[in-house]
Amino acid sequence: MKTYVWSLPTRVFHWMLALFIFITYIISEEENLLDIHAAFGYGIGILIVFRIIWGFIGPRYSKFSDFPLNLKEAVEFGLNIFNPKKEYAGHNPAASFVMIGIIIVTLLVVISGVLAYGIQDAKGVFAFLNSSLFREMKLFKEIHEILTTLLLFLIGSHIAGVVIDRIFHKENGVLESIFKGYKNIDATSIKLNIFQKMVATLFLSASILIIVWALKNGSPLTKQSNQEYDYESRAPLFYEECASCHTLYPPFLLPKKSWVKIMNNLENHFGDDASLNKDTNSKITDFLTKNSAEYSTKEAAFYILDSTKGRQIAITKTPYWIKKHKNIDKNIFKSKKVISKANCKACHSKIEKGLIEDNQIKIPEDVI
Repeated sequence: MKTYVWSLPTRVFHWMLALFIFITYIISEEENLLDIHAAFGYGIGILIVFRIIWGFIGPRYSKFSDFPLNLKEAVEFGLNIFNPKKEYAGHNPAASFVMIGIIIVTLLVVISGVLAYGIQDAKGVFAFLNSSLFREMKLFKEIHEILTTLLLFLIGSHIAGVVIDRIFHKENGVLESIFKGYKNIDATSIKLNIFQKMVATLFLSASILIIVWALKNGSPLTKQSNQEYDYESRAPLFYEECASCHTLYPPFLLPKKSWVKIMNNLENHFGDDASLNKDTNSKITDFLTKNSAEYSTKEAAFYILDSTKGRQIAITKTPYWIKKHKNIDKNIFKSKKVISKANCKACHSKIEKGLIEDNQIKIPEDVI
């Protein structure tokens, strides 16, 4: 006997969540795709909110009250997993605990991700926290990664359960029910009312629309709070003396100690004599040290400060710079458009405005 167990909204939610999580995971290591990662994260968040609401207003078997969340029953089910003593139309005890775990952990992954996005990258709805909590940015990123690992474990457990059921209890049609909604079991079939259909349509549509909105240029969900800095008008001496010879490196790219070392040895400035009169040198040094890595809320400043300890005076020799550029073809730095590693503005078009965001990187076409 076939019983309609999983409604269309429940199945659509399931596969949308699986797809969105897969997309966010495979692009998670590509920093230039961070905004896309965040956009799908928002979509996942809407899906989870829907599933929580669905757990109270949804049809039978999808409601949390229908989950057999009994530890003793779960242990008994686990001990007899290959020959269960009882059939479950909806989730079995083990699956119930795993599904609750997936919902809770996924929600925490989204929250920690949005917080990390705002605190570390100064983007999205929590970008305002970048100025007050940016020193803790590594903590939020680590929490996000730990929770993601836990989520992957739960998802793996869920998949393992489906595989076991498919191998040993194929006649129940559990795997097919994820696609068709029907199980080969004697139970009461579900039926949605108009209110449930409206809520499901609203939230499932919203999960897609929020991704589209987040990827739209200027969207508050992915907008960068860091603004361009006009060094020419706000720091004319620094601009005139430094930009006339090389890329105008923003002060936050080195710690205070490194800038002091550089300004105290301008007569031997990376092989050139860039000496300045005492007054000009003092004013530029003051500007550089007051705006050095120690006083910036930018991600690059945090990691440069963390990796240099004031030892390096060449930005391209800082451990952070080396790590970020280690996978770039060395021939790119030797090309006519780039010339050297020090020519940052060849790829970072807004570096002289104080911005070096990953999504703004553009390698000249003729050097690829």
